[in-house]
Amino acid sequence: MIGRLPLDEQLAALKSVLSRNEVLVDVLHRTAALNLSGWYVTAGCLFQTVWNVVTDRHPTSGIKDYDVFYFDSRDLSWEAEGAVIRAAGEAFAGLPAEVEVRNEARVHLWYEQKFGVACAPYASTEAAIDSFAATTCCLGVRLEPGGRWRIYAPHGLSDVFNLVVRPNPVLAPREVYETKAARWRQQWPELTVLDWPSAPAFPMPSSS
Repeated sequence: MIGRLPLDEQLAALKSVLSRNEVLVDVLHRTAALNLSGWYVTAGCLFQTVWNVVTDRHPTSGIKDYDVFYFDSRDLSWEAEGAVIRAAGEAFAGLPAEVEVRNEARVHLWYEQKFGVACAPYASTEAAIDSFAATTCCLGVRLEPGGRWRIYAPHGLSDVFNLVVRPNPVLAPREVYETKAARWRQQWPELTVLDWPSAPAFPMPSSS
């Protein structure tokens, strides 16, 4: 079972598995050519590719879109992000999938309106990935110069390969996690979805 292999072997297995998704590989190469600051391809297109391969589905089955995060705090205007999105739209033209590009330096400007909780400004793309509703989602991949894969996986890879969805109660509300998990389980019924914790993940220290 891949999820019980040593980490270096899990990383090699992840690259091998993700490479079976030809759309994903194309997105990685096209994104690299955009020269975005601190970019990663992230979220569902990664862990869902793994779920598909592990459960003998087509690598692209059930993948709604491909998320590209980047981080540029020099200009937080919508106009600046919109210019990047338009350039990306041209770069991804002809792909048989939707690619969504977002500047994670701007997330705090709209997050509360969309999700009902405030979001402190992120300091990096990695910090944004850290705040996904499930730890299983906290995964990012980009291509470095020379074609080397850079993989960000703050919670490791065992849950991804073992089809475990684990809550990450650091920002996203419980209902966001449960809605996503229910949708994923419809597509991949083999998943084990862990319950949202009843107590805070990080209790406040005693004042005594």
